[in-house]
Amino acid sequence: MAVSRQGRESDGIVMENLVTDEVRPRPVTGPGAVSAWVRATDTGVRLTVTCDGEVVLDGVPLGFSLDGVELGPHAEPAGVVERTVRDRFRARSGKAVGEHHYEHRETVCTFREAGVEWQVILRTGPDGVAVRYALPALDGTARLTGDRTAVTLPAGSRSWVLDYQTWYETPRFGADAADLPSGAYGFPFLTRLDAPGHLLVTESGIDGRFCGAHAEVGEPGTAGERTLRFALADEAVEVTRGPVTPWRVFLVGTLDRLVSSLFVDELAPAAAPELEEATWVRPGRAAWSWWSGFYSGAQLEEQKHFVDVAARLGWEHLLIDCGWEETWVPEIVAYASRRGVQVHLWTIWRDLNSPEDLRRLALWRSWGVAGIKVDFMESESKDRYRWYDTILAETARLGLMVNFHGSVIPRGWARTFPQVIGYEAIRGAEYYVFFENQALTAAHNVVQPFTRNVAGGMDATPVAFGAANRTTSDGHELGLSVAFECGITHFADHVDAYTARPLAARFLAEVAPWWEETVLLTGDPDSHAVIARRAGDRWFLGGIATGAARTVRVPLDRLGVAPDAQVWVVGDAAPGTAGVPATGLAETITTAGDARQIGVEVARDGGFVAIVTPAGAEPFRAVPRPVLPAPRVFPAVAEVGPDGTASVTVDPGARLRLPPGWTARRTGEPASGDLEAGHAGSGAAGSAETVSPETGTVESGAGGVRWEIRPVSSLPPGRLGVVTVEQDGDGPVPVVAHVRVVRPLTPGTHALSGLPMIAFVNEDGPVERDQSNGGGNPGDGRPMRVAGQGYDRGLGTAPRSEARFHLGGRAATFTGAVGVDDESAGRAKVAVLADDREIFTAVVEAGKPVTPFHLDVRGVRSLCLRGEAASPDDTGVHVDWVDPALHVTPPSR
Repeated sequence: MAVSRQGRESDGIVMENLVTDEVRPRPVTGPGAVSAWVRATDTGVRLTVTCDGEVVLDGVPLGFSLDGVELGPHAEPAGVVERTVRDRFRARSGKAVGEHHYEHRETVCTFREAGVEWQVILRTGPDGVAVRYALPALDGTARLTGDRTAVTLPAGSRSWVLDYQTWYETPRFGADAADLPSGAYGFPFLTRLDAPGHLLVTESGIDGRFCGAHAEVGEPGTAGERTLRFALADEAVEVTRGPVTPWRVFLVGTLDRLVSSLFVDELAPAAAPELEEATWVRPGRAAWSWWSGFYSGAQLEEQKHFVDVAARLGWEHLLIDCGWEETWVPEIVAYASRRGVQVHLWTIWRDLNSPEDLRRLALWRSWGVAGIKVDFMESESKDRYRWYDTILAETARLGLMVNFHGSVIPRGWARTFPQVIGYEAIRGAEYYVFFENQALTAAHNVVQPFTRNVAGGMDATPVAFGAANRTTSDGHELGLSVAFECGITHFADHVDAYTARPLAARFLAEVAPWWEETVLLTGDPDSHAVIARRAGDRWFLGGIATGAARTVRVPLDRLGVAPDAQVWVVGDAAPGTAGVPATGLAETITTAGDARQIGVEVARDGGFVAIVTPAGAEPFRAVPRPVLPAPRVFPAVAEVGPDGTASVTVDPGARLRLPPGWTARRTGEPASGDLEAGHAGSGAAGSAETVSPETGTVESGAGGVRWEIRPVSSLPPGRLGVVTVEQDGDGPVPVVAHVRVVRPLTPGTHALSGLPMIAFVNEDGPVERDQSNGGGNPGDGRPMRVAGQGYDRGLGTAPRSEARFHLGGRAATFTGAVGVDDESAGRAKVAVLADDREIFTAVVEAGKPVTPFHLDVRGVRSLCLRGEAASPDDTGVHVDWVDPALHVTPPSR
């Protein structure tokens, strides 16, 4: 046997290597209580794992199929390399924010079989082991067609699973081995073993080189055992030299060890150096209106209300779901920024599926948007993971946080791409909206901290007090705010539902935006879970239970608190009865006591929350977010001049964030006077500067500053772009204002429905272009039809409505007609305003032909189309502005 020792340090990984020419059945002990080894036997390559001296996995077959040839059954050992891997990463969200150091033992076993050289890479950590396969000498490509890795579930075991679905939204449930149906199950897959302890199976370290996998459980064996295999999402995966599978992860040990584990993240690739200090990633709490009002994403005023309450509670974020309209997104971003709240936008993955589509991300970021919620990926294929690669790289480049919905489970991206602040991959509160007869059971919820949440943040949108057909108690719903972890927790209910419950509002204002430590205090997947999470010197407890009302004994000794530690508990006010959820909350103030234990009364399917603080420390520290002044900017709408630039003046020290491809140059500083009025200010002229291609921002000098902004040459006449003016605000959130830069109208006729709105108000969803108003979502109208006559061009509105356009004094006449669409009844009062002066009014009525107009708008800078119900009885009336057009004549010479 030839043996050599090697040691080196590279990229923060310390490797102590042992190189031999054979694979030996020798245990590799990790830094904790877990040991594992790989050996070649007469029946193939096998893995054995022990925990605390007990064998928990034995004879696990290893290998895979390549181009239809099975590798593993007849492998010949060719060598082994062992090393210690010591590394660190900074978690920006998750169970334990901050610097995390870890140590693994790694064994690389090389085999030869059927003319192929292949490897088993084994990692052993304090919480478990992981295996992946590699082809170190492959020339060209090959097709991986199966995975031999299989785990035997003993006859006496019990598992907690969910039926597999590529977006992981079926209910989780528990079943004994004898009762577990054969079939496909999603990861993480949790099993209680015959030997003391548990096994949790999942994956890590996936990217666009691989497809995902799920568990396939076969029929019972002769002794009642079950076999779990890894089933690939794709029938075949094209692979190249190097790793050909993600990590197959086996967490082993006690439930508290599994719940606190960061092993899935430890196995993932390190973040790029520029992401190591991604301070713009801001975990926290978010207001979200979609759950309580399906069409509320289209209502600017409703979004402002959610911002106001979020700021009052001290929350960090606002998520605007489907229905938002780009006309007013800059306005809500500016409004929220003054209150220290960041805005995130919902989108569908198909709308980000080409290089042209991806430009939308840079555009949204240029408005000051902080993140995206991207939805409906619903696939584990290699092609879809390559799409994920693109989105992850682009959001990292732009500084956008990202929340994946309709998605796969976490597989370590929180380490590699710290801007990933959540995944759905859980049946969460949205099922109350779409499936009222499928309420989330307490049993389903209790399983999550032991399974899905072990792998990473889950956007379950908790605390749904207003859920129809809810079976869980108020205390249970509030307990989810801590028992469930996500980088940004999006609370499901209307913000008014929280302020109407003072105890809930008080706790949700206090609950920390991020966690430094996570501990399971007590629980079992079949009965209850009490999770403690630390932020600073305070511990926050979330307890959820399933079953009858009872007293839950909560040990506090693992928190290291003194007997006189203060404990504020908010739980169920009444025990509840079968079929009727307990409503009402009650508070209790106590201490940890000498026993370091408290007893909490929970209702049927109940729960609670608590804050534990040192004696004498203030438990309640939340303060409302202040409203800060906006940056001053003039003008609010700037026109592009003959030289191709628009001039704007901004506050000293302000930064500009530009649309993609735009540039800006500082030309000087105003001489004196008021910036908002557009006068000059004192100070010397500054030097010319251009936009940074990396960040999309440019910075002002020390005095009031004038900038020349140059849009892309492709910006058509009458179209505009939004430039964001930002300055330092509340912590990491800049305070912003916006300038709309417009290329002037040119001579000719311009359809109004093809021009951008400066602003709009609409009773039901957005103002629609070239279709009727329809309903509450964008683009849900129908062909416009008034008194049986169809129209192709125009604007569909739902009074009370206003649609504002910038004319800049360029147009001579404005023509068109107006009427009530046949999709509605009633009457409406309509008006056209020129610089806020009425120049046309009419009353239009359903069933009547359109009323035409031909208006002089010479010198008019701003045009507004307004509609109001003619009487209180005229509800739901929809008004069509048909064939509206601006006519621009050449300037006289």
